[in-house]
Amino acid sequence: MLLRETGQYLVIHTWEAAIKSRRAERVIIATDSPEIQKVAQQAGAEVVLTSATPRCGTERVAEAVRTLTRCPPCHPPEVVVNLQGDEPEIAPESLDQLIDAVYRNFEVGIATLATPIREWSLLFDPACVKVLFNSRGQAVYFSRTPIPYPKSWDESLLSRDPPIYWQHIGVYAFRWEVLDQFVALPPAAWEEVESLEQLRALWNGLSIAVVTISNHFGGIDTPEDYRRFVARWKARCREPVKIPC
Repeated sequence: MLLRETGQYLVIHTWEAAIKSRRAERVIIATDSPEIQKVAQQAGAEVVLTSATPRCGTERVAEAVRTLTRCPPCHPPEVVVNLQGDEPEIAPESLDQLIDAVYRNFEVGIATLATPIREWSLLFDPACVKVLFNSRGQAVYFSRTPIPYPKSWDESLLSRDPPIYWQHIGVYAFRWEVLDQFVALPPAAWEEVESLEQLRALWNGLSIAVVTISNHFGGIDTPEDYRRFVARWKARCREPVKIPC
């Protein structure tokens, strides 16, 4: 979170993207790190310092919401978005789509994002989480391995339209009552095996709506991910500025 080869901290890049969302009424950085708290406040971000007890990012978000609504006492927000700090290139429009998916359909308690996988290297990369969803747009399973797994490999599987393979983007929108229910549940067996917190919801029968977007660079999970992000950032900085006549 505190990498800054661009001259700006990674977590602040993500915060700057989030505050551009039209649908987000309030953007807060939740962390148990005093160092992250300090750099976030210096950037002008609102910060909640949580305990070190949360087992996953969603539990940390829930703790932050409870802290914010405790003093002075007030109702929690209807919808809460969990955006991890390692998503510096999240499109604000994608966050808007995610929030709208929950607000517009009362049957949706959790929503997340996915984008097509068109590269073999991503399909077999365990850092790239895959999601399988049904015809109603509800998640069936998340995995670090290719799902569905082909009985025999064919390159054309990556060029199918509609796509066969989808990369999960680790951003979630929750109705507060569902978030409150989720964090009260114990970790699930699937979750512990795959190290994917969203599997706790599926294990316990909570549905997750999947909102698809056309493309996304992905979060920063490895040093190579960060190097690629820095290269893209520097390339954008070199782009000429067009001034209208």
